[in-house]
Amino acid sequence: MDFNKAYKTIIARIVERGGQQEIDEIIRFYGYDKVVTAIRDEIYFLPNYAIDKALKFFPELKKEEMYCYLNRKDKPYHWI
Repeated sequence: MDFNKAYKTIIARIVERGGQQEIDEIIRFYGYDKVVTAIRDEIYFLPNYAIDKALKFFPELKKEEMYCYLNRKDKPYHWI
């Protein structure tokens, strides 16, 4: 797996399933700015609980600015 090409997927999964130690590791590997930018502007989908976790880990993020939140707002999801 190329960790640089798959950074969006890796960051999304760590936010979704990881804890503070894993968040610290992706920040060390990718850099704080790249992680925050990916969460805010590039990740297409995160479940509600993962969005809440991201807001807890990165206090400068706002739910209303996150692409994954804006993309799903007021849309029904048939698979959930």
